[in-house]
Amino acid sequence: MNRLLTVWLGASTAFTAAAADWPQWGGAPARNMYCPATGLPDHFLPQRNGEIKLKPGTEEVDAAGIKNLKWVAKLGSQSYGNVTVAGGRVFIGTNNDPPRDPRFQGDRSILLCFDEKTGQMLWHLVVPKLASGKVNDWENLGILSSPTVEDNRVYLVSNRGEVLCLDAAGMANGNDGPYKDEAKYVVQDVVLDRGKPTERPAPPIEPGPTDADILWRYDMIDELGVFPHNASDCAPLIVGDLVYVCTSNGQDWTHSNIPSPNAPSLIALDKRTGAFLAEDDAHVGPHIFHGLWCSPSTGSVNGRPLIIWGGGDGFCYAFDAKPVKEGDSTYLKTVWKYDCNPPERKVNDAAHKYPAADGPSEINATPVFWKNRVYAVVGQDPEHGEGVGNLSCIDATKTGDVTQTAKIWNYDKIHRSLSTPSITPDGLLFVGDFSGYLHCLDAETGKVYWVHDLKAHMWGSTMVADGKVYAGDEDGDLIVFAASKEKKILSTTNVGSAIYGTPVIANGVIYVQSNTHLFAFYDAEKAGAGTDQAQKIDINLNK
Repeated sequence: MNRLLTVWLGASTAFTAAAADWPQWGGAPARNMYCPATGLPDHFLPQRNGEIKLKPGTEEVDAAGIKNLKWVAKLGSQSYGNVTVAGGRVFIGTNNDPPRDPRFQGDRSILLCFDEKTGQMLWHLVVPKLASGKVNDWENLGILSSPTVEDNRVYLVSNRGEVLCLDAAGMANGNDGPYKDEAKYVVQDVVLDRGKPTERPAPPIEPGPTDADILWRYDMIDELGVFPHNASDCAPLIVGDLVYVCTSNGQDWTHSNIPSPNAPSLIALDKRTGAFLAEDDAHVGPHIFHGLWCSPSTGSVNGRPLIIWGGGDGFCYAFDAKPVKEGDSTYLKTVWKYDCNPPERKVNDAAHKYPAADGPSEINATPVFWKNRVYAVVGQDPEHGEGVGNLSCIDATKTGDVTQTAKIWNYDKIHRSLSTPSITPDGLLFVGDFSGYLHCLDAETGKVYWVHDLKAHMWGSTMVADGKVYAGDEDGDLIVFAASKEKKILSTTNVGSAIYGTPVIANGVIYVQSNTHLFAFYDAEKAGAGTDQAQKIDINLNK
């Protein structure tokens, strides 16, 4: 185990500054939604406000009049998997509506890989749905995981509760790795057998150069007995030779029973082989409010790497990154835990029970590690609607149950949130909530500078770069603010359909995903695009 942890990926500022790619959720292991890039545009139409439209009767974006557009690519009809960019490739999860490959019809989950320069599709991963249906794998959601890319390998969690490791080049360079069953994997059909959904063998579809190459596969449902509630997701975290993943364990359809209370919540696998190495020792399973949907982050405290994760019980946890053998099992040992729900949210009456608006919530957004502090915000499944939230600033240097000892400040004026915070180097913190309010605070003290009502639900996170804050909402508005203590809106652009993801910046390009399209924006004048920009766009619209 010591050998597996010899490579330590450090804090986000050092890592991001050294690489212009955005190879994982948050750009770096600390998961701070901040990028040090400069020279980014603050508007995308000739006017500071306006709407991007489709050509009549088509799903093709009308590029005429759009400023700073490098390329745009068609996605499915629902796109929740956030963008990652590495090695000249862009990765994003979506669904199969409409099918882009006639070999694969019906409801499927899709990971798309595009060429970073042109937006040309290079390959796609096709994942069948689970036979159990929406209780574990809600229809038409697509891939929810934001992939992590390292050394020409792509790590993600599928809708089937699997951890997958893919070749970043797809099948174009052959079928590599020990896994050779791609032809069977993509055709696991679901049929009704005596009224019950079951999976049956189907004729294999041999992969071609535009298909994904699976290097290894770890099935958390089969191997660990986890029971995902509605969906599986997680942005895998790599530290040294280990990949850490949340299991997505949760309740069944009755919302009153946890079928697998003893299943692990956070696991570590060997990133090279997919071999199981460790599970958490926190015993979160019996206390899950609804489900586990938080991605882990990491930071080093006094030279000790910690894995930070938000639980489905409302606690933020820090685990030692080094697995420890105890008897027949190997664990990620809890270093500290912190209850992110204020005590007044947990009184014993119906008005304060989950999922009541004034009751406690789990942690779905990713905790951010910054200067020996952890910033964690609570929230719930959007199907439960709006309600009160809480943003906690936690001292990461403590040990044990630190609820009473590690509180630096908390902000209880935020609503339930799915959004991971953005923190600038000079300590401005930006975070959205599901009710559609964007908050600007002092990361050191919790002082509130301003709050803005987007007037639409916010599912994604803020992205801060170049003195600007980029945020999207359910109405399809991309809003650009000045990253300052005074509220200033620089532009608003409606991209034509809901934005459920987070704007991402890599190599001077801003990637904005709507439900149906992926836009790549850049500063066209500084990039030397000139008057031939429209010609370059037209050839890539429908790739």
